[in-house]
Amino acid sequence: MKKEPFFKRFVLSTKKLATKIPRYTSKFSNKIYDNRQKLAILVLRQRLKMTYREIVRFLEFNPLARALLNLKRVPDHSTLVKFHNRLKPRILNSLLCDRQANIVAIDASGFQTNHMSYYYANVWHFQDKRKYRRYLKLTIAIDTNTQYIMSNKIRLSPRNDTIDFMSVLRDLKCDYVVADRGYDSKKNRRFVLRQMKAHPEIPYRSISPAYRFNGGAKLEFHKEIYHQRSKVECVFSVIKRKYGNFILSKSFESQKKELICRLIAYNVDRKLILSIWVLGFHQSLSYKSLNSDCNSSFYERTT
Repeated sequence: MKKEPFFKRFVLSTKKLATKIPRYTSKFSNKIYDNRQKLAILVLRQRLKMTYREIVRFLEFNPLARALLNLKRVPDHSTLVKFHNRLKPRILNSLLCDRQANIVAIDASGFQTNHMSYYYANVWHFQDKRKYRRYLKLTIAIDTNTQYIMSNKIRLSPRNDTIDFMSVLRDLKCDYVVADRGYDSKKNRRFVLRQMKAHPEIPYRSISPAYRFNGGAKLEFHKEIYHQRSKVECVFSVIKRKYGNFILSKSFESQKKELICRLIAYNVDRKLILSIWVLGFHQSLSYKSLNSDCNSSFYERTT
């Protein structure tokens, strides 16, 4: 199998994923650019960590990207901004991976809503604390086997982690749910047991009693399964290092959609990386089998 450049496979995968949304919003659309092309550009923008004007200039000087996206001409940055404003978060959330897994890990992390220097934020204006308390709180649930992001919940300003526990896990199907002790509550455990029909692997806090369910039986805690929770921390680390830990949009709705586009870009990247691993694994197996066959044939000729 011929190895294609990673950029080409990313654009093609994003374009294929965008086929899940309607091509045009209305039958009266001018049909110069369709919704799938513009969505692929938005996801590519997050992958390359560019602004709207920068991604437009990138497409103007990159004929390969235009050919992969079937663009006869490059859209203006205002076209992309208007399409981004019209997008619905539920449409973007539908582009995430499947809702079924064996072990699901959940956690939350913050993203900055401005991009300023460390000196300006911490030294020059260190007394004005009100400017830097505003950030996005992202809660995600991942499949620990593939590290795909399955669902998410985004809130503005500091919030407690446990309030988004049920909303993130409501549509998921799994056998185990792993979370840190910040999600320890009887309400959360009851939701996992009775609504999700799964087993909660959540450690008890020091101030929490030993909850008992199912007629007084105490829940068992599996440390081996709970250690899978560290993978969700790895996912946050990858997102912030590869795509940035700050959001450029100004309004909350735009910030939320920009962050979901970033999660879609991560899932596409992760899918390509796993495909490379699987391809390399099969190639190594075929190489080993070929060597074994050659060695056996040589042994038969010599004997």
